[in-house]
Amino acid sequence: MAKRCYYEVLGVAKGASADEIKKGYRTKAKELHPDRNGDNPKAEAQFKEANEAYEVLKSADKKAAYDRYGHAAFEGGMGGGGRPGGGFGGGQGDFSSAFSDVFDDLFGDFMGGRGGAQGGGRRAARGADLRYNLRISLEDAFAGLQKSINVPTAIQCDGCNGSGAEGGAEPSTCPTCSGMGKVRAQQGFFTVERTCPTCSGMGQIVKNPCKTCRGAGRVEKDRSLSVNIPAGVETGTRIRLAGEGEAGMRGGPSGDLYIFIEVADHELFERDGANLFCRVPVSMSTAALGGNIEVPTIDGGRGRVQIPAGSQSGRQMRLRGKGMPPLRGGGTGDMIIELAVETPVNLTSRQKELLKEFEGEAQNNNPESSSFFSSVKTFWDSMKG
Repeated sequence: MAKRCYYEVLGVAKGASADEIKKGYRTKAKELHPDRNGDNPKAEAQFKEANEAYEVLKSADKKAAYDRYGHAAFEGGMGGGGRPGGGFGGGQGDFSSAFSDVFDDLFGDFMGGRGGAQGGGRRAARGADLRYNLRISLEDAFAGLQKSINVPTAIQCDGCNGSGAEGGAEPSTCPTCSGMGKVRAQQGFFTVERTCPTCSGMGQIVKNPCKTCRGAGRVEKDRSLSVNIPAGVETGTRIRLAGEGEAGMRGGPSGDLYIFIEVADHELFERDGANLFCRVPVSMSTAALGGNIEVPTIDGGRGRVQIPAGSQSGRQMRLRGKGMPPLRGGGTGDMIIELAVETPVNLTSRQKELLKEFEGEAQNNNPESSSFFSSVKTFWDSMKG
Protein backbone atom coordinates (compact mmCIF):
# COMPACT_ATOMS: atom_id res chain seq x y z
CA MET A 1 0.00 0.00 0.00
CA ALA A 2 1.44 3.35 -1.06
CA LYS A 3 2.26 5.83 1.70
CA ARG A 4 0.21 8.97 1.94
CA CYS A 5 1.84 12.38 1.50
CA TYR A 6 3.27 13.53 4.79
CA TYR A 7 1.75 16.99 4.36
CA GLU A 8 -1.66 15.38 3.78
CA VAL A 9 -1.21 13.20 6.88
CA LEU A 10 -0.69 16.30 9.07
CA GLY A 11 -3.39 18.28 7.29
CA VAL A 12 -1.10 21.09 6.11
CA ALA A 13 -0.21 22.48 2.73
CA LYS A 14 3.09 21.80 0.97
CA GLY A 15 5.59 24.48 1.83
CA ALA A 16 4.03 24.97 5.28
CA SER A 17 6.18 26.72 7.89
CA ALA A 18 7.70 24.94 10.89
CA ASP A 19 5.05 26.44 13.18
CA GLU A 20 2.23 25.29 10.87
CA ILE A 21 3.68 21.77 10.71
CA LYS A 22 4.00 21.62 14.48
CA LYS A 23 0.45 22.89 14.93
CA GLY A 24 -0.88 20.33 12.47
CA TYR A 25 0.97 17.52 14.22
CA ARG A 26 -0.34 18.51 17.64
CA THR A 27 -3.88 18.59 16.34
CA LYS A 28 -3.55 15.13 14.80
CA ALA A 29 -1.77 13.67 17.83
CA LYS A 30 -4.53 14.83 20.16
CA GLU A 31 -7.20 13.58 17.77
CA LEU A 32 -5.65 10.16 17.12
CA HIS A 33 -4.00 9.25 20.43
CA PRO A 34 -4.92 5.61 21.24
CA ASP A 35 -5.95 6.49 24.79
CA ARG A 36 -8.68 8.68 23.36
CA ASN A 37 -9.78 6.24 20.67
CA GLY A 38 -10.32 2.93 22.41
CA ASP A 39 -13.22 2.13 20.05
CA ASN A 40 -11.30 2.94 16.84
CA PRO A 41 -8.90 0.14 15.84
CA LYS A 42 -7.37 2.29 13.10
CA ALA A 43 -6.40 5.15 15.45
CA GLU A 44 -3.10 3.60 16.56
CA ALA A 45 -1.88 3.10 12.98
CA GLN A 46 -2.93 6.63 12.05
CA PHE A 47 -1.22 7.97 15.18
CA LYS A 48 2.04 6.26 14.17
CA GLU A 49 1.63 7.60 10.64
CA ALA A 50 1.33 11.16 12.01
CA ASN A 51 4.44 10.67 14.14
CA GLU A 52 6.36 9.39 11.14
CA ALA A 53 5.30 12.38 9.05
CA TYR A 54 6.21 14.87 11.76
CA GLU A 55 9.59 13.22 12.42
CA VAL A 56 10.53 13.96 8.79
CA LEU A 57 8.94 17.37 8.30
CA LYS A 58 10.13 18.91 11.58
CA SER A 59 13.75 18.55 10.47
CA ALA A 60 14.85 21.13 7.91
CA ASP A 61 17.27 18.68 6.24
CA LYS A 62 14.79 15.79 6.10
CA LYS A 63 12.03 18.10 4.91
CA ALA A 64 14.21 19.40 2.08
CA ALA A 65 15.04 15.83 1.03
CA TYR A 66 11.38 14.84 1.20
CA ASP A 67 10.27 17.86 -0.84
CA ARG A 68 12.77 16.87 -3.54
CA TYR A 69 12.59 13.07 -3.63
CA GLY A 70 9.42 12.19 -1.72
CA HIS A 71 9.32 8.92 0.24
CA ALA A 72 12.20 7.59 -1.84
CA ALA A 73 14.55 9.85 0.09
CA PHE A 74 14.23 7.57 3.14
CA GLU A 75 14.20 4.15 1.50
CA GLY A 76 17.16 1.84 1.10
CA GLY A 77 17.98 1.50 4.80
CA MET A 78 18.88 5.14 5.36
CA GLY A 79 15.70 5.97 7.27
CA GLY A 80 15.96 9.35 8.88
CA GLY A 81 19.24 11.16 8.35
CA GLY A 82 21.44 8.17 7.50
CA ARG A 83 20.55 5.95 10.48
CA PRO A 84 19.63 2.33 9.78
CA GLY A 85 16.08 1.17 10.36
CA GLY A 86 14.03 3.67 8.36
CA GLY A 87 10.30 3.50 8.02
CA PHE A 88 8.42 4.61 11.11
CA GLY A 89 10.24 7.63 12.46
CA GLY A 90 13.78 6.25 12.05
CA GLY A 91 13.62 3.95 15.12
CA GLN A 92 12.30 3.89 18.67
CA GLY A 93 14.41 6.87 19.76
CA ASP A 94 12.85 9.14 17.14
CA PHE A 95 9.34 8.04 18.11
CA SER A 96 10.01 9.08 21.71
CA SER A 97 11.30 12.45 20.57
CA ALA A 98 8.33 13.06 18.32
CA PHE A 99 5.77 12.08 20.94
CA SER A 100 7.45 14.21 23.62
CA ASP A 101 6.75 17.28 21.48
CA VAL A 102 3.02 16.77 21.95
CA PHE A 103 3.15 15.41 25.50
CA ASP A 104 3.10 18.92 26.98
CA ASP A 105 -0.02 19.82 25.02
CA LEU A 106 -1.81 16.67 26.16
CA PHE A 107 -0.84 16.82 29.83
CA GLY A 108 0.99 20.12 30.36
CA ASP A 109 -1.88 21.87 32.12
CA PHE A 110 -1.93 19.17 34.79
CA MET A 111 1.85 19.34 35.24
CA GLY A 112 2.04 23.11 35.58
CA GLY A 113 3.71 23.31 32.19
CA ARG A 114 3.05 25.29 29.07
CA GLY A 115 0.10 27.56 28.69
CA GLY A 116 -1.86 28.44 25.64
CA ALA A 117 0.13 31.49 24.57
CA GLN A 118 0.19 32.34 20.91
CA GLY A 119 2.81 30.41 19.01
CA GLY A 120 3.05 27.72 21.69
CA GLY A 121 4.77 29.96 24.23
CA ARG A 122 4.90 29.34 27.96
CA ARG A 123 2.78 31.18 30.47
CA ALA A 124 4.51 34.28 31.73
CA ALA A 125 6.11 33.61 35.10
CA ARG A 126 4.07 34.57 38.16
CA GLY A 127 5.59 37.16 40.45
CA ALA A 128 6.96 36.21 43.86
CA ASP A 129 4.92 36.44 47.07
CA LEU A 130 6.11 39.11 49.51
CA ARG A 131 6.17 39.30 53.31
CA TYR A 132 5.71 42.47 55.35
CA ASN A 133 6.14 42.55 59.14
CA LEU A 134 3.80 45.02 60.87
CA ARG A 135 4.16 45.94 64.56
CA ILE A 136 1.09 47.43 66.26
CA SER A 137 0.10 48.37 69.81
CA LEU A 138 -2.24 46.34 72.02
CA GLU A 139 -4.77 49.18 71.82
CA ASP A 140 -4.74 48.88 68.01
CA ALA A 141 -5.16 45.12 68.26
CA PHE A 142 -8.19 45.74 70.52
CA ALA A 143 -9.90 48.33 68.34
CA GLY A 144 -8.60 47.44 64.85
CA LEU A 145 -7.28 50.07 62.45
CA GLN A 146 -6.75 51.12 58.86
CA LYS A 147 -3.04 51.59 58.25
CA SER A 148 -0.97 52.74 55.27
CA ILE A 149 2.24 50.85 54.58
CA ASN A 150 5.04 51.31 52.04
CA VAL A 151 6.15 48.09 50.34
CA PRO A 152 9.28 47.94 48.15
CA THR A 153 8.39 45.67 45.24
CA ALA A 154 8.53 45.13 41.48
CA ILE A 155 5.60 46.65 39.57
CA GLN A 156 4.60 46.50 35.91
CA CYS A 157 6.62 48.80 33.69
CA ASP A 158 4.51 51.66 32.33
CA GLY A 159 6.87 52.20 29.39
CA CYS A 160 6.08 48.85 27.79
CA ASN A 161 2.88 47.84 29.63
CA GLY A 162 4.72 44.84 31.03
CA SER A 163 5.67 43.28 27.68
CA GLY A 164 9.39 44.06 28.03
CA ALA A 165 9.53 45.34 24.45
CA GLU A 166 10.00 48.99 23.48
CA GLY A 167 6.69 50.66 22.77
CA GLY A 168 4.69 47.77 24.18
CA ALA A 169 5.31 45.49 21.20
CA GLU A 170 4.57 41.80 21.64
CA PRO A 171 7.57 39.50 22.23
CA SER A 172 8.32 37.00 19.47
CA THR A 173 8.51 33.23 19.75
CA CYS A 174 11.98 31.99 20.62
CA PRO A 175 13.51 30.41 17.47
CA THR A 176 15.66 27.99 19.47
CA CYS A 177 12.88 26.23 21.39
CA SER A 178 9.91 27.30 19.22
CA GLY A 179 8.19 28.72 22.27
CA MET A 180 8.56 25.60 24.42
CA GLY A 181 10.98 27.23 26.88
CA LYS A 182 13.08 24.06 26.81
CA VAL A 183 15.21 22.11 24.39
CA ARG A 184 15.74 18.38 24.07
CA ALA A 185 18.85 16.47 23.13
CA GLN A 186 18.90 12.79 22.16
CA GLN A 187 21.47 10.71 24.03
CA GLY A 188 21.15 7.11 22.91
CA PHE A 189 17.72 5.86 23.97
CA PHE A 190 17.22 8.80 26.34
CA THR A 191 15.95 12.31 25.73
CA VAL A 192 17.51 14.98 27.95
CA GLU A 193 15.46 18.15 28.47
CA ARG A 194 17.04 21.45 29.47
CA THR A 195 15.95 25.07 29.88
CA CYS A 196 16.35 26.94 26.63
CA PRO A 197 19.56 29.01 26.78
CA THR A 198 18.23 31.64 24.37
CA CYS A 199 15.06 32.67 26.21
CA SER A 200 15.92 31.33 29.70
CA GLY A 201 12.76 29.23 29.70
CA MET A 202 10.34 32.05 28.84
CA GLY A 203 9.52 30.72 25.36
CA GLN A 204 9.70 34.25 23.97
CA ILE A 205 12.40 36.77 23.20
CA VAL A 206 12.36 40.55 23.04
CA LYS A 207 14.22 41.86 20.01
CA ASN A 208 14.02 45.52 21.06
CA PRO A 209 14.02 45.64 24.89
CA CYS A 210 12.27 48.46 26.71
CA LYS A 211 14.79 51.07 27.85
CA THR A 212 13.00 51.58 31.17
CA CYS A 213 12.89 47.99 32.40
CA ARG A 214 15.56 46.50 30.07
CA GLY A 215 13.21 43.84 28.83
CA ALA A 216 12.03 42.56 32.22
CA GLY A 217 8.56 44.08 31.94
CA ARG A 218 8.74 45.37 35.53
CA VAL A 219 10.62 47.94 37.61
CA GLU A 220 11.49 48.31 41.30
CA LYS A 221 9.37 50.83 43.19
CA ASP A 222 7.86 51.51 46.62
CA ARG A 223 4.10 51.04 46.71
CA SER A 224 1.76 52.63 49.25
CA LEU A 225 -1.03 50.31 50.35
CA SER A 226 -3.90 50.71 52.80
CA VAL A 227 -4.32 47.68 55.06
CA ASN A 228 -7.37 46.89 57.19
CA ILE A 229 -6.28 45.36 60.51
CA PRO A 230 -9.31 43.69 62.14
CA ALA A 231 -9.95 43.89 65.88
CA GLY A 232 -8.68 40.91 67.86
CA VAL A 233 -5.48 40.20 65.92
CA GLU A 234 -2.54 38.83 67.87
CA THR A 235 1.12 38.13 67.25
CA GLY A 236 1.42 35.66 64.37
CA THR A 237 -1.82 36.66 62.64
CA ARG A 238 -1.32 36.64 58.85
CA ILE A 239 -3.25 38.89 56.47
CA ARG A 240 -3.19 38.05 52.74
CA LEU A 241 -3.56 40.72 50.06
CA ALA A 242 -4.14 38.87 46.79
CA GLY A 243 -2.28 40.25 43.77
CA GLU A 244 -0.36 42.86 45.77
CA GLY A 245 2.97 41.02 45.63
CA GLU A 246 5.72 41.22 43.05
CA ALA A 247 4.65 41.71 39.41
CA GLY A 248 5.37 38.80 37.07
CA MET A 249 7.97 38.89 34.34
CA ARG A 250 6.75 40.30 31.01
CA GLY A 251 3.13 40.69 31.96
CA GLY A 252 2.88 37.63 34.19
CA PRO A 253 0.38 37.63 37.09
CA SER A 254 1.41 39.26 40.35
CA GLY A 255 2.12 37.33 43.52
CA ASP A 256 0.44 37.94 46.86
CA LEU A 257 1.44 40.09 49.83
CA TYR A 258 1.38 38.50 53.28
CA ILE A 259 1.32 40.83 56.30
CA PHE A 260 2.49 39.26 59.55
CA ILE A 261 1.26 41.00 62.70
CA GLU A 262 3.35 41.53 65.84
CA VAL A 263 1.57 43.04 68.87
CA ALA A 264 3.95 45.02 71.06
CA ASP A 265 4.18 44.42 74.81
CA HIS A 266 2.03 46.70 76.97
CA GLU A 267 3.19 48.49 80.11
CA LEU A 268 0.02 47.62 82.09
CA PHE A 269 -1.66 44.62 80.46
CA GLU A 270 -0.42 41.14 79.67
CA ARG A 271 -2.38 39.17 77.10
CA ASP A 272 -3.27 35.49 77.19
CA GLY A 273 -5.50 34.70 74.23
CA ALA A 274 -8.68 36.71 74.68
CA ASN A 275 -8.01 37.54 78.36
CA LEU A 276 -6.00 40.42 79.77
CA PHE A 277 -4.10 40.38 83.07
CA CYS A 278 -3.42 43.49 85.09
CA ARG A 279 -1.53 43.81 88.40
CA VAL A 280 -3.12 46.57 90.50
CA PRO A 281 -1.49 48.13 93.60
CA VAL A 282 -3.76 48.36 96.65
CA SER A 283 -3.05 50.24 99.89
CA MET A 284 -2.65 48.21 103.06
CA SER A 285 -5.64 49.90 104.65
CA THR A 286 -7.90 49.19 101.64
CA ALA A 287 -6.80 45.58 101.57
CA ALA A 288 -7.50 45.25 105.28
CA LEU A 289 -10.75 47.20 105.48
CA GLY A 290 -12.09 46.60 101.98
CA GLY A 291 -13.37 49.20 99.58
CA ASN A 292 -13.76 50.19 95.95
CA ILE A 293 -10.93 50.96 93.53
CA GLU A 294 -10.86 52.09 89.90
CA VAL A 295 -8.67 50.29 87.34
CA PRO A 296 -7.81 51.29 83.76
CA THR A 297 -9.27 49.20 80.91
CA ILE A 298 -7.86 48.55 77.43
CA ASP A 299 -10.59 50.63 75.77
CA GLY A 300 -9.30 53.74 77.54
CA GLY A 301 -12.00 53.80 80.21
CA ARG A 302 -12.00 52.78 83.85
CA GLY A 303 -13.66 49.92 85.70
CA ARG A 304 -14.73 49.78 89.37
CA VAL A 305 -13.67 46.80 91.48
CA GLN A 306 -14.94 45.86 94.95
CA ILE A 307 -12.05 44.79 97.23
CA PRO A 308 -13.19 42.42 100.00
CA ALA A 309 -11.86 43.15 103.50
CA GLY A 310 -8.77 41.15 104.40
CA SER A 311 -7.58 40.70 100.81
CA GLN A 312 -4.00 39.47 100.41
CA SER A 313 -1.43 40.09 97.68
CA GLY A 314 -1.97 37.77 94.72
CA ARG A 315 -5.73 37.62 95.02
CA GLN A 316 -7.39 37.70 91.60
CA MET A 317 -10.72 39.18 90.55
CA ARG A 318 -12.42 39.19 87.18
CA LEU A 319 -14.06 41.93 85.12
CA ARG A 320 -16.31 40.17 82.61
CA GLY A 321 -16.13 41.26 78.98
CA LYS A 322 -13.26 43.69 79.50
CA GLY A 323 -10.68 41.62 77.59
CA MET A 324 -9.92 41.31 73.87
CA PRO A 325 -12.60 40.98 71.16
CA PRO A 326 -12.82 37.71 69.17
CA LEU A 327 -11.07 37.49 65.80
CA ARG A 328 -12.67 34.25 64.60
CA GLY A 329 -15.82 33.85 66.64
CA GLY A 330 -16.27 33.18 70.34
CA GLY A 331 -16.99 35.62 73.13
CA THR A 332 -15.08 38.66 74.30
CA GLY A 333 -12.38 37.87 76.85
CA ASP A 334 -12.20 39.01 80.47
CA MET A 335 -9.85 41.22 82.42
CA ILE A 336 -8.16 39.46 85.33
CA ILE A 337 -7.02 41.77 88.13
CA GLU A 338 -4.33 40.65 90.57
CA LEU A 339 -3.97 42.62 93.80
CA ALA A 340 -0.57 43.80 95.01
CA VAL A 341 -0.86 45.05 98.60
CA GLU A 342 1.59 47.92 99.17
CA THR A 343 3.61 48.34 102.34
CA PRO A 344 3.81 52.02 103.36
CA VAL A 345 7.24 53.65 103.39
CA ASN A 346 8.71 56.90 104.76
CA LEU A 347 6.35 56.91 107.77
CA THR A 348 5.99 59.93 110.05
CA SER A 349 6.37 59.60 113.81
CA ARG A 350 2.61 59.73 114.26
CA GLN A 351 2.09 57.02 111.65
CA LYS A 352 4.61 54.80 113.39
CA GLU A 353 2.83 55.31 116.73
CA LEU A 354 -0.49 54.39 115.14
CA LEU A 355 0.96 51.26 113.57
CA LYS A 356 2.45 50.18 116.89
CA GLU A 357 -0.87 50.78 118.56
CA PHE A 358 -2.56 48.82 115.78
CA GLU A 359 -0.08 45.97 116.22
CA GLY A 360 -0.84 45.79 119.92
CA GLU A 361 -4.57 45.74 119.31
CA ALA A 362 -4.33 43.20 116.46
CA GLN A 363 -2.72 40.26 118.31
CA ASN A 364 -5.92 38.25 118.24
CA ASN A 365 -6.46 38.52 114.47
CA ASN A 366 -2.83 38.64 113.38
CA PRO A 367 -1.44 35.55 111.63
CA GLU A 368 1.42 35.61 114.17
CA SER A 369 -1.05 34.70 116.94
CA SER A 370 -1.45 31.18 115.62
CA SER A 371 0.08 28.32 117.59
CA PHE A 372 2.70 27.75 114.91
CA PHE A 373 4.00 31.31 114.93
CA SER A 374 3.80 31.41 118.75
CA SER A 375 6.03 28.32 118.92
CA VAL A 376 8.51 29.87 116.51
CA LYS A 377 8.57 33.13 118.50
CA THR A 378 9.16 31.22 121.78
CA PHE A 379 12.02 29.31 120.15
CA TRP A 380 13.78 32.45 118.95
CA ASP A 381 13.29 34.20 122.30
CA SER A 382 14.95 31.25 124.08
CA MET A 383 17.87 31.40 121.65
CA LYS A 384 18.36 35.09 122.38
CA GLY A 385 18.37 34.37 126.17
